[in-house]
Amino acid sequence: MTTTEMSTLPAEMVAALAAAIGPMPENAQLPVPPTFDSVEEERQYRKEQLAAGFRLFGRFGFSEGVAGHITVRDPERPDWFWVNPFGMSFTQIKASDLILVDHDGTVKHGNRPVNRAAFVIHAQVHQARPDALAAAHSHSLYGKAFSSLGIPLAPITQDACAFFEDQGLYTDYRGIVSDVEEGKRIGEALGPHKAVILQNHGLLTVGQSVAEAVWWFITMERSCQAQLLAMAAGTPKLIDRDVALQSRAQLGSPLAGWFQARPLWDQITLSDPDLFD
Repeated sequence: MTTTEMSTLPAEMVAALAAAIGPMPENAQLPVPPTFDSVEEERQYRKEQLAAGFRLFGRFGFSEGVAGHITVRDPERPDWFWVNPFGMSFTQIKASDLILVDHDGTVKHGNRPVNRAAFVIHAQVHQARPDALAAAHSHSLYGKAFSSLGIPLAPITQDACAFFEDQGLYTDYRGIVSDVEEGKRIGEALGPHKAVILQNHGLLTVGQSVAEAVWWFITMERSCQAQLLAMAAGTPKLIDRDVALQSRAQLGSPLAGWFQARPLWDQITLSDPDLFD
């Protein structure tokens, strides 16, 4: 993690943070996405971020048996990606446990098998979205409950506006994902968006960093929970479209997603230092 003075931040970041930041002290500093001097250094960072993402999934209770996976591209071979070993608890995954696999499903590094659904879904999502560095999916409770409705998230809260007109809906559930063609259909349903609701299945999110993809998943899961609660209590009032779009511009950018994950990353790396092993 690196920090920099506000005066030297990229214009995009300053604009994204302007609405959220109050009075600033002189020479104030904020965390920014890191840069690297070598492929090896960047690879290790991505693996550590991925391990932290799994620990967060475990902390939030997103595990369901052996289901669920997060992936990140390898910085040297972007057609290969790192993923969790099949059958390993999210709460125990370390950077050294991660498996490297190519888009044909061949394990390039590691001594444990890979969940076939992880390979089938993520390989096709990564191929469909060359801009996406990472992807996250699990069978989280509220995500899978909401997915059964076959509807998109509505702009009923500020947080949900991050997904307003920026989410896909895959309605062709055919059982456990085990063939490449279904992975391709999921990639097509995702389209250019940051997330896709997989009907009768759950949620999938992508990002330009592991932190971003994980944050979108966490906040989308909680937004599903909020909408389910609101629908159970009555008829939710929608946020006006122009306001929803304005909120998405402030909350829904890749940089905003990365930045909003910072507090969670600080918490999990402090409480689970063994994830770096």
